[in-house]
Amino acid sequence: MDQVATPSSADAAQLSAANLQAGEARRGAAAPNQLISFAIGDDQYGVDIMAVREIKGWTAITHLPKQPDYVRGVLNLRGVVMPIIDLRCRFGQGLTETTPLHIVIIVQIGDRQVGLIGDRVLDIVSVDTAQIQPVPRIAQANRVNFLSGLVTIDGAMIALIDLTNLLSMQIDEQETVAH
Repeated sequence: MDQVATPSSADAAQLSAANLQAGEARRGAAAPNQLISFAIGDDQYGVDIMAVREIKGWTAITHLPKQPDYVRGVLNLRGVVMPIIDLRCRFGQGLTETTPLHIVIIVQIGDRQVGLIGDRVLDIVSVDTAQIQPVPRIAQANRVNFLSGLVTIDGAMIALIDLTNLLSMQIDEQETVAH
């Protein structure tokens, strides 16, 4: 497991791509999935590193009227206006009281970029597909629809976010606002 000293998304993405290519070249097969793990409160979540475009510190955003609570507003990042999603709120845990210590993880879903609010980046994690466990059916609450699986690394459980399910409603709502 690689430790992330400072969460520079460009460095992390380049390191991940290099590790992925080196691993594929050595084995001649697909490399393990790599995830960016991050915290929301005491919970750990992960997203596929290939979907992550940038990790940046919290900055002011522009609020839009008549949006769901979890759509905190939009951010103009180098000419690209993207919705900012409060994951804590989306998972039914109330609004995040953002501070300069919070992060925004910019992810690519199809041809759209979306920002996800997190408390802090934890690590870059390599996971073999066989390590990913299904989300227990008994735990089917709001957040389960947004999870694609669970993985345990060094005794810590990481919930893997299914970006397509998490963001499909928000993207549709943003397109309505944009047009």
